[in-house]
Amino acid sequence: MTAENSRFSVTILGSGTCVPSLKRSSSALMMEIRDTKLLFDCGSGTMRRLLEAGTLIFDISFIFLSHFHPDHSGEFASFLFSNKYADGNYRQTLLTAAAGSGFSEFYNTLKTAYPWIEQGPDVFRLIELSATEPDLREFGDFTVETLPVEHNKESIAYRISDLQGKTAVYSGDTDFSANLITLAKDADLFICESALPDDMKVRGHLTPCLAGEIATLANVRKLVLTHFYPQCDQADIEKQCRKTYSGPLVLAEDLMRITL
Repeated sequence: MTAENSRFSVTILGSGTCVPSLKRSSSALMMEIRDTKLLFDCGSGTMRRLLEAGTLIFDISFIFLSHFHPDHSGEFASFLFSNKYADGNYRQTLLTAAAGSGFSEFYNTLKTAYPWIEQGPDVFRLIELSATEPDLREFGDFTVETLPVEHNKESIAYRISDLQGKTAVYSGDTDFSANLITLAKDADLFICESALPDDMKVRGHLTPCLAGEIATLANVRKLVLTHFYPQCDQADIEKQCRKTYSGPLVLAEDLMRITL
């Protein structure tokens, strides 16, 4: 790949969880690399947030799922359905969807329940990434690297690099993970889940202090905390994260846009 001028941004579409919220949609974010739009996770409210961000569903060329829990994948079937029927229009360009081990089975199960979502081979490509070992794929303007993380059997985190070497890492859902430290090493932007305050730690999720520790160990240049349960809105999340991380810090909000 030859380097060209970099244009790389991230828009938080959903900074929330499975809990209904007027403030936060379920997990989703969009990365824009030059003229290519990548969607990471597709929880409830994703398509509406895309419209609010000025993006049509047909503008999305890639969907990457971190895992299959409904607050991260719940609108995936609706997204595919809308690609065929939205406003009498239909997708005419290729959509690539990728996720960890079991993705083919997940997609086929959705098709059994909703046969209308099946896409033609000229407009849909499915890629199943490894959820047990490192994986790497190149897609023209960007490269995708993944490693398994500590949530469930198909959970993976993503590292996206553009032609200029700028990098953004998305944790998906995870507990403390050595793999995530490795994947996030020296990243320009690290988007990391921080589901609950420090005193409410649950298995399979991070708290602000733990997310900050991972960011520090990985030497990331900027940390964005996201995936907030409502209890986070009553806690001083920034103060808790500052126990372990002293670099640039952002608390995600829906429709927030960050340029690398």
